[in-house]
Amino acid sequence: MTGCDVIGGCPTDYVAISVAIISFILLLLRSTLPFLIHKIPRPKGSSFWLPTIQIMGSFNLLLSLVMSLNVVRFHRRHWWQSCYIWAVWVNGPLGIGLLLSCRLIQAAHLYSVFIKKRLFPVRSYVSLPLALLPWVAWAGFLHITLPLNNRCHMGTQWAVPYMCFPVLYTAALVCITRAIHHIEFKFHELKDLWRGILVTVFSIGAWVVLYVLHETHEETMWLQVTTRCVLLVVASFLVVAFFSVSFSQPLVSAISLNKKESFNLKTMGEALGIHDSGLFSQDDPTLDANPNEPLDKLLLNKRFRLSFMEFADSCLAGESVHFYNEVQQLDKIPVNDPVKRIYMVRHIIEKYITTGAPMEVNISHKTRQEILTSPDLAHPNLFRNAANELLQLISMNLAKDYWSSVFFLKFKEESAMRNVDHELQQVNSWKNSPRLSSVHCPNDPFYQDHIPRDPPSHNGHGSCLV
Repeated sequence: MTGCDVIGGCPTDYVAISVAIISFILLLLRSTLPFLIHKIPRPKGSSFWLPTIQIMGSFNLLLSLVMSLNVVRFHRRHWWQSCYIWAVWVNGPLGIGLLLSCRLIQAAHLYSVFIKKRLFPVRSYVSLPLALLPWVAWAGFLHITLPLNNRCHMGTQWAVPYMCFPVLYTAALVCITRAIHHIEFKFHELKDLWRGILVTVFSIGAWVVLYVLHETHEETMWLQVTTRCVLLVVASFLVVAFFSVSFSQPLVSAISLNKKESFNLKTMGEALGIHDSGLFSQDDPTLDANPNEPLDKLLLNKRFRLSFMEFADSCLAGESVHFYNEVQQLDKIPVNDPVKRIYMVRHIIEKYITTGAPMEVNISHKTRQEILTSPDLAHPNLFRNAANELLQLISMNLAKDYWSSVFFLKFKEESAMRNVDHELQQVNSWKNSPRLSSVHCPNDPFYQDHIPRDPPSHNGHGSCLV
């Protein structure tokens, strides 16, 4: 125990390291199991990269604390063990800076989409470095001035300004959240965001106090041992809780394993409760598909649309039909429900419109830019030009081959069978309908259905009166 406050290796240090390792393992399980067990497709764009960067930042934060606080007993003999690498760069911009910046960008996206009703004007690969720029500038300034000693401690005049960065970023997160508190989110993003803020405020508050004590009371042995242990434990709880309260759509973000009902939702339309996005019902209309009919009229029928979609998928050209299908679901959302429309619009843009989208459709550059720069995501005609362009392409290419395909023959057979079943149902309903009879006696086969209110009159021979 003698000197472990300086060179590390105290029993409490190993307890803190164990907590950090367990926390990071839980973080990895929390982020990967939903995709491994429930076979959720990997999301694209910032929906995937921002949570992934949060995991990287969590690992950097925990590792930097182990290396800079002398938790493990080792001698700094190599350049990569330098205090400025771990205590300044990895701990700051690449650690807590990444965590807070990712969450701040996610909140800014919500504000831009649901308050301004337009996509965030700056892409995430640009906005994230911009958010990290103050951290990088401060780390570079520390690296130039060299205020750290051989035990990676900085004085009060450096520790206090350094702690201002997480406080300011947390305050900005609170301000953005207050600006969107009146939005009735569909998937509880606001509630999860407030939870994340509470976790952040508690963790950052404890972090600031412990960090300042650790840096300013270098000569107090028990305080050094206690603060570095608690700092690592608090950081371990922070990275797990901070990631677990991630807020976004259930189909594009890390989903909790406790919410298994979310995995039954195949499309965003089902998640939003659009009535034409689930399974077929018995009342779905039949259709005698005629090649001479306009394709846009035929695609209004759900069964024909899905049959045509299967054919397009078999030709590896189903993106346009899937897009048209989801635009029709969007049209079923009332215009006076802008929040639900924005959810569906954002889903369609991320899936079909943005460059490099998983099912990017072939539309003109002008039409694509009109959608991506639209000042009103809830506008009812947002995808009208794109739908018209794709409908023209479908009519010129896929539609001609569909009428001679086995998919059309299968659709015709199913339509014929549905027509026969519908006629049989009508016949059965006619047979089972109540009938009137002028005979009222026990021999009447319909007597059990029509018992007269007054007892029948009988003649002397016991026969019924007709």
